[in-house]
Amino acid sequence: MQLQKRKHNKGFSLIELLVSMVVVLALLGVVSTLLSSSLSIRARESRKTDALTSAHAALNIMSREIANSGFGIYEGALTQTAVNGIVFDDSNAGQIHFRANLSNFGDGPINPTCPVMCTNEANEDVTYFFDDETDSIVRFDPNGAPTTSVIVNRISNVTFAYFDYASDGTVTAEPGNALPTTNTGRIRLTVDVTLDPVHGQPDESVRFTSEINLRNSNYMLRQY
Repeated sequence: MQLQKRKHNKGFSLIELLVSMVVVLALLGVVSTLLSSSLSIRARESRKTDALTSAHAALNIMSREIANSGFGIYEGALTQTAVNGIVFDDSNAGQIHFRANLSNFGDGPINPTCPVMCTNEANEDVTYFFDDETDSIVRFDPNGAPTTSVIVNRISNVTFAYFDYASDGTVTAEPGNALPTTNTGRIRLTVDVTLDPVHGQPDESVRFTSEINLRNSNYMLRQY
């Protein structure tokens, strides 16, 4: 009876063990692939959230400052014609230089000493531009401390489009001008963000756009 019992208690054969190991390894491979894909998606979404939050915050800061361009500056001591405050020779599709006499200190009319003299405080003489070497938006303020600061990094491109409003009501057609003029009353700010590549995920880019009305332009003042 004992001999017969031992014959029925045989273990797994070598072939059965090998088959079991292959099945287990195959299942582990599938689980590993799914886990890796899940982690990649999570990493991508985390980076996307960080990049978009930073870009959106920078867009709000720039829009608010640019909208104040020309505040407290005007032409003619008698006519006091409002100006938009854009420094034309230093503004284009890739950067914008603007002034605003926020404290209303100094001479108001434009003359040889103004707006240079009346915009010599912090936040009154600002230039925004895109630095392609560092993929960042840089803010330059000769009267600020520090004079140069990075608003946001990991940016792919920044463009400015200028829309003029003539006295007869004519508005610059889309997509706008690459250069500003004395009639510029609206600026379109576009920020492109290319997200960091993540293994196993397709490349992705996001675009933010802000329409900025220059509140001190002649066109805007005539609306109120």
